Amino acid sequence: MQLYIDSANLEQIQKYTDWGFIDGVTTNPSLAAKEGVKPEELSTHLKKITDIVKGLVSIEVYSTTYDEMIAEAMKYSEIASNIVIKLPCTQDGLRACKTLSEKNIKTNVTLVFSPLQAMMAAKMGATLVSPFVGRVEDALFDGLDLIAQIRVIFDNYEFETKILSASFRSTKQISEVAQIGSDIATVSPDLLEKLIKHPLTDIGLEKFLKDAGLK
Repeated sequence: MQLYIDSANLEQIQKYTDWGFIDGVTTNPSLAAKEGVKPEELSTHLKKITDIVKGLVSIEVYSTTYDEMIAEAMKYSEIASNIVIKLPCTQDGLRACKTLSEKNIKTNVTLVFSPLQAMMAAKMGATLVSPFVGRVEDALFDGLDLIAQIRVIFDNYEFETKILSASFRSTKQISEVAQIGSDIATVSPDLLEKLIKHPLTDIGLEKFLKDAGLK
């Protein structure tokens, strides 16, 4: 399973790229705003991210109507070849997905909360589809079952669209979507570092060093 970092912070992206941990990046208007990036500054900021990361970089449009989404997407797609246009799973978003896919522009349909939404995105030619595991769980539904159902549908009909699981609340959820067969997981910086942590590893290392007389 590929791992993306869910961040617009250049230092974080550089750090985990240098460590070899990540395969790509996902961003959205909220993450950009958190870094103080204004809408008119987004293209410049994205160029900096694509200079760091060679994998796919998803950027979500600010627009909500079809024509505006297309115009915004065309502007972002010129930044770099690894830019992916993130679109909401709405009627306008899916229409835009189909149009952009026909232009060979990579797309990521986001805010997906049902297997049928994922199926419709795949039918529109989406490169990626982003089901939100944590938000589904927050609403007292089974987020992991959502990933499993999408996996079955995509495999049944041999859709080329990749499942990019998002919105995690724990490392346990990341482990479980990996077992289900999610193609990608996009992970916050905090959770990303926890993927390699285990208390028994620390205890074992401490014992080895003591036994060797190094501590």
